[in-house]
Amino acid sequence: MAVARLVDPTGAGRARLLIVGGSAEGRGVVTSASYEARAYGVRSAMSTARAARLCPGAMVVPVPWEACADKSREIGAVLRRFTPVVEQASSDESYLDLTGTAELYGESLADTGRRIREAVRSETALTVSIGGGTSKLVAKLAAGVAKPRPGEGTGTDGVMVVPAGGEAEFMLQFALADIPHVGPRFQERLARFGLRSVGDAVRHDRATLIGWLGDREGAWLYERVRGVDHTQVAANRETKSVSRDETFPMDLDDDAALAAKLLTLADRASADVRAAGLVARTVTVKLRDADFTTRQASRTLSHPVRSDRAVYVVAQALLKRLRATRRVPARLVGVALSQLAPASEDAQLSLLEPAAEPLETERDRTLADVIDTVREKFGHDALSRGGSR
Repeated sequence: MAVARLVDPTGAGRARLLIVGGSAEGRGVVTSASYEARAYGVRSAMSTARAARLCPGAMVVPVPWEACADKSREIGAVLRRFTPVVEQASSDESYLDLTGTAELYGESLADTGRRIREAVRSETALTVSIGGGTSKLVAKLAAGVAKPRPGEGTGTDGVMVVPAGGEAEFMLQFALADIPHVGPRFQERLARFGLRSVGDAVRHDRATLIGWLGDREGAWLYERVRGVDHTQVAANRETKSVSRDETFPMDLDDDAALAAKLLTLADRASADVRAAGLVARTVTVKLRDADFTTRQASRTLSHPVRSDRAVYVVAQALLKRLRATRRVPARLVGVALSQLAPASEDAQLSLLEPAAEPLETERDRTLADVIDTVREKFGHDALSRGGSR
């Protein structure tokens, strides 16, 4: 099993004091930061406003989401050449089940990891770190250790494999906060019992941890600090939803301006659904107010849709409902499409549900397909509906 991670996909590691994510006005969260900025305390998932206060000399650049998505797909295509069991956990992280490949390829897991790393670099011009182990937890942490860092030499050359039986020793180098799903609140609870590092926790038996934390969390922590994780790599996970949102440089209080932003987001979300060969039955609009209150409204349709016009008609009505409920400036708007199904099943669904008039017409779908064709040939900005630019 191995995990591959993108390393600085936006080039953050090649510039000093660089923060990637959000805007210079402090909107959004940090998705990546140069090592120079990290020395000031900047971390991923931190608000950009706080990051800018910690590191006032940093340059804040937005994330090129379209380019990242394209590169993520390119990397996924390379990974699937080595094994069909690939689980994409996020745009910059994938898990590969390489069980039995040592015999298949006639090489060690580490050597296979180096070939994967070189193939990704050669075909996408991006560098990944590769971590391997007997569980997803160990592989994920090993990938972090494998990541080359300035001033530390070549080290693991971007690949690190923890051998079977070496999990417990490997885990001793980490803080409990490094273990996925040990968040700030859980860390506070653990600290009450003097548990801050893996070494602190591993000294206690299962019964003690369960007595302190309860059956579920105590047993969970007992296994994780020993590198035990029975979660399987789930290949080709079904897409549950497709969403697009935007955080504004300045709060918006104008209905027309919000509707224009929503139109662009509906356009992009519906294009993503079509690209995946899907249709959607539920449209959800999310609105985050200036005071960080997040609200949303949804509508489930009797007939699935995939065109930007149909999605926007529903989304616009939902936005109006949210705005009527609470009229305050907004800092973010988003649209999500869910209850997804293969487009090939749509005709059967329509025959089974003739009672309601479809929101989407054949003309809508034809126009959407034409727009997709033009954009594929000339770029995403080549064609759009009026008002979405």
